[in-house]
Amino acid sequence: MISGSKNAALGIIAAAMLLDGSCVIENAPHISDVSVLLSICRDLGATVTLNANHSLTIDPRTITTCEAVSTKVRSIRASYYLQGALLGRFHKAVLSLPGGCNFGTRPIDQHVKGFEAMGVKVSIAHGNIEMSADTFHGDHIYLDIASVGATINLMIAAVKAQGVTVIENAAREPHIVDVANFLNTMGANIKGAGTDVIRITGVEALPGGPSYSIIPDQIEAGTYMIAAAATRGDVVVRNIIPKHMEPLSVKLEEMGVQTQSGDDWFRVWTDGQAVLSKTTFKTLPYPGFPTDLQPQTTVLLCTATGISRMYETVWENRFQYVDELKLMGADISVAERVALISGPCQLTGARIMARDLRAGAAMVLAGLVANGETEVYNIEVIERGYEHLVEKLSALGADIRAVYDQEKPSVVF
Repeated sequence: MISGSKNAALGIIAAAMLLDGSCVIENAPHISDVSVLLSICRDLGATVTLNANHSLTIDPRTITTCEAVSTKVRSIRASYYLQGALLGRFHKAVLSLPGGCNFGTRPIDQHVKGFEAMGVKVSIAHGNIEMSADTFHGDHIYLDIASVGATINLMIAAVKAQGVTVIENAAREPHIVDVANFLNTMGANIKGAGTDVIRITGVEALPGGPSYSIIPDQIEAGTYMIAAAATRGDVVVRNIIPKHMEPLSVKLEEMGVQTQSGDDWFRVWTDGQAVLSKTTFKTLPYPGFPTDLQPQTTVLLCTATGISRMYETVWENRFQYVDELKLMGADISVAERVALISGPCQLTGARIMARDLRAGAAMVLAGLVANGETEVYNIEVIERGYEHLVEKLSALGADIRAVYDQEKPSVVF
């Protein structure tokens, strides 16, 4: 069973800080990034209750401050969504600049550009961003790049801005649609989410009240689908939205992997010792192939016959994990944003590092297909975005365990 979307959950929890009443959020994933964000919300004064069955009750009416300056805020990228939420609530905010995975330059200039268009004065100094607005109003904002983070942040802020905000060249990822649907359920007026033009008409109040269920995690689902193909297994991935998986499933079929889908499931399998064909992948904003599945797919391409190509167009330094795969015997060469993967090659077990969240998942997949024992350390970065990864893989037949009694926790195959 696939958990709730990490990226949607983080945006929705931050957006809940705008509400003028309480709400219940269902299908929230039990991952460390969500735990950290909930802790930050509690520090602001919000009342957060963890219910059974992956459900949260959030009441932001008890928030007492618009300042969030701490190592917790710096530790996760999605903390910047609180900028938009606190601006919408107080017309001012002071936050530490965000952190997150280190695989390339991740500026917030598009966020700042949008906030300034809405009448916000922004200053950045000593690792903090300070924002305030005498008149917080809607405006016409054109994003220079289709930034997911800026799209969500500006959309959240615009919900309580005076007048109409139009975001052009908006990103279209499914979790953007989910954040918009959550806000609309709570009383917002957002149209066009999922297209490149989003129109938000500001409202005076968001009464909250109804419960809202987060969409399934597209990247977690894709990781298990790739794992099935790489190990030549047979896996049914449940609790998903098959439409979200098409950028991956089409490419798997091109390689010779068999797939079948239903209303909320996807089956991925190969016939015995299937020979998978080389192919070319190119990461693109949705509905293109997601960059967050690039490292996992590179592992799969190590098992295919011929020279495959992986083009990374989103982040300039996302191939840093390749050195770990080379330790395992992978034949990969990288030139700027293109990786050439020669296969098939038999990976062998080694002690390797999870360099970031998705690269860490890729190292786990590499361990599944390698001969001998593989140890992946720095697994806390994997736990940022995957709920019960070890348990789910064990249930599928993997020989895997987590080791937490060492200085650096790891997973061993």
